[in-house]
Amino acid sequence: MERRLNLFDTHCHLFMMEGDPAAEVTRAKESGVEALVCVGIDPESSRRSRELADALPGVFATAGVHPHSANEFDAAAGSAIEELAHDPRVVGVGETGLDYFRLLSPPEEQQRAFRAHCGLGRESGKPLVVHTREAWPDVMKILEEERVERVVLHCFSGDAAAAREAAARGYFCSFAGVVTYPKNAHLREAAAEVPGELLLVETDSPFLPPQALRGKENSPGNVRHVVEALAQVRSEEPSDVADRTASNARRAFGLPG
Repeated sequence: MERRLNLFDTHCHLFMMEGDPAAEVTRAKESGVEALVCVGIDPESSRRSRELADALPGVFATAGVHPHSANEFDAAAGSAIEELAHDPRVVGVGETGLDYFRLLSPPEEQQRAFRAHCGLGRESGKPLVVHTREAWPDVMKILEEERVERVVLHCFSGDAAAAREAAARGYFCSFAGVVTYPKNAHLREAAAEVPGELLLVETDSPFLPPQALRGKENSPGNVRHVVEALAQVRSEEPSDVADRTASNARRAFGLPG
């Protein structure tokens, strides 16, 4: 009999999924997902993530403003995220970061909001959940300048050299379903470079379904596909990758074992 994998989805958005969040969590647990992190993208969704974490066992929350909405990160939004960041059910700050691909907010606004989140991460002592797209040099520069030590690079999109740079800084690298896409050989090469103790997995549900489920809404239970892809490129057993990434997730977010 195939061993049931011990899974931890470090990044999903339950509040954006078509189904009822409680039902989605139940299905995820039936698939072996022991815990998941529901990631906020603005004050409202961050509050909702906090509510879901309070109501659903095994669910944890983050609070932040996505770079797409950085131009809406005003004093009120900053205060809301700061308050949530100190809540015990909120285990991370973000998602934040830089996205120069879509540029839904100007780069200078993204950088301003990103630096503010860096400060909240330092003050709260919680990890910074970082979104990076077409902005790797600026993200790494700001993280260094802001002296952020606890970092989760969500949906890792760099190459092997970027993975080595992140590892040298002690950043966690979280891989999503895009690592299964045929065109993304560079991601598989990067995944092979990440030290085992810094490796994480995620779904980014409802986005980025794995290759086998392209065209469908993604869900936390599909994190198994990411684990299996990483196991293949790292020449490891899926059960070992699942156990290690689940343990890493608890360490990254300061959760009990």
